[in-house]
Amino acid sequence: MTQALDRRYDAAPLSSIDAAALETFPYEYPGKEIVVDILPDFGTIRVEYVPRRVLIELRSFKYYLLSYRNVGIYQEHAVNRILEDLVRCASPAWMRVTADYRVRGGVHTVVSREHGRRASGASPARGHAARGRRRP
Repeated sequence: MTQALDRRYDAAPLSSIDAAALETFPYEYPGKEIVVDILPDFGTIRVEYVPRRVLIELRSFKYYLLSYRNVGIYQEHAVNRILEDLVRCASPAWMRVTADYRVRGGVHTVVSREHGRRASGASPARGHAARGRRRP
């Protein structure tokens, strides 16, 4: 006879998300769009943005994402929270966060949200940036 395992896997609360881990540094190419692809285990987080004065430092972004590891949060809510925290940190002119989650249970989920307006002369980024690298 099979017995149930006596284990619990509690989810961490939203307060576990460490937005204070995010850091910035001065941006030297105003008006140029930035694309960052980060590849955590569950999918790809793509951040496209037009910085005003600062860039998001990638190491700090990685640590920020790691703070989500045990947080129980819906995929759509995670994208909204990530966008809000990044906007609060860097104050970009325009930003889009897209999460392309790996197929789970036969369902492929892509969630995207934008902040601000892309300048009329700004061209969308082409192709994919290298893993964890910025592209002017």
